[in-house]
Amino acid sequence: MISSRNYAPAARLLPFIRRYYAFSAALPETLVLEDFLMADNAFVRFIHSGSWDLWDGGEWRAMSGLFVFGSNSRMQRIRARGPVCVVSFALRPSAWTALFERPATDLADCVAPLDECFHPDIATRLHAALHAATNDTQLVAAMEQAIDAQLDYIGKHQVDPVIASFEAIARQDSTIRVDVVATLLGLSPRQLERRCLASFGLSPKAVLQRCRFLDMAAAMRGLSNADEAELAGLRYFDQSHLNREFRRYTNMTPGAFQRASTPLFTESLKLRVDGKTLA
Repeated sequence: MISSRNYAPAARLLPFIRRYYAFSAALPETLVLEDFLMADNAFVRFIHSGSWDLWDGGEWRAMSGLFVFGSNSRMQRIRARGPVCVVSFALRPSAWTALFERPATDLADCVAPLDECFHPDIATRLHAALHAATNDTQLVAAMEQAIDAQLDYIGKHQVDPVIASFEAIARQDSTIRVDVVATLLGLSPRQLERRCLASFGLSPKAVLQRCRFLDMAAAMRGLSNADEAELAGLRYFDQSHLNREFRRYTNMTPGAFQRASTPLFTESLKLRVDGKTLA
């Protein structure tokens, strides 16, 4: 019913783009599937076909076309109706200022049309190319052409090496204290916070907490090996700490989360686990 494919970017774009994704859900025409999404990275997503809604400010917002999904500090509720296909690319936080003129804080926990974030002509051409594509090769080529054009438009062609290092540290050990990681990176905690806000749109503490939650969610969905699952559990001080974190992110207890059906979120967790070895 659900199919997802992911592809590595060309070597020249590896510092800027984490992966390309194509996601299809062959749902029955009358089926309405509610779920939620959360990820380490901001995304550019194209609703290629089908009905895809986002819960926004107390109501469902119909999504159609190209959007930037900013960094998550909380779950985003989504709803799919009938068969859908979504194409996307994940942005490395360290590349934010090389691709966008708007600060990452503007889009944290928000969604905005791509033509408000990329040069409008680049966004328009990408929309047309993705809409016309008939296979994954053409989809990836269209995204890479647009990314190259946007990098040329901004003109920096450089990532923030401190944020690249912080992202790697956070994924490896989400229990590390902010002051410790700041020292490792040769910054004060306040300097690290400013850099994180500019690139992630979130504080260093929020980034670490999110990594810890996503690792544990993947372990609870059976997507980690035994050692990784045990490590994910050890990152919480006690059951009370685990309960608080899950309620904050999912509004559910860990037990309720284990019983809940979250096929779209689970698929995104699977891609995240795969991406640790693929990129």
